[in-house]
Amino acid sequence: MNLQTFRYAVCGATNTVLGFIVFYVCFKFIFAGENIDVGFYVFTPYTVALVLSFCVSFPFGFFLLKYVVFNDSGLRGRVQLFRYFLVYLINLFLNYVLLKITVEMLHIYPTIAQLIVIALLVILSYIFQRHFTFKKTGEE
Repeated sequence: MNLQTFRYAVCGATNTVLGFIVFYVCFKFIFAGENIDVGFYVFTPYTVALVLSFCVSFPFGFFLLKYVVFNDSGLRGRVQLFRYFLVYLINLFLNYVLLKITVEMLHIYPTIAQLIVIALLVILSYIFQRHFTFKKTGEE
């Protein structure tokens, strides 16, 4: 395993654990498994927990990937941030869909379902981050 892959694994694991902790605390304790009614729509607690987890892990993950893992990228910071945001939105969408499927169709408890979904998205995320978001200049 090269140094960059090792750094990605450590930073990615750190960010993933942080995101999962935020998800778990929000789902289990803040919303206590209750639906959130905002008047015009009722959100499931795991959906709101997922969004709050995104709000915390997005900036933290970008900082780690930009300055620790992919510091050899020649792309401008704002380009990296925009691309990271796009990849993160794709991951968030996939996370939401897969979480819905595992919770509502497969009847898996939300925190366990989130762990399963995270495991599926880790590899996809690495490929996008390395070859799109933080690619080296001149890299094909």
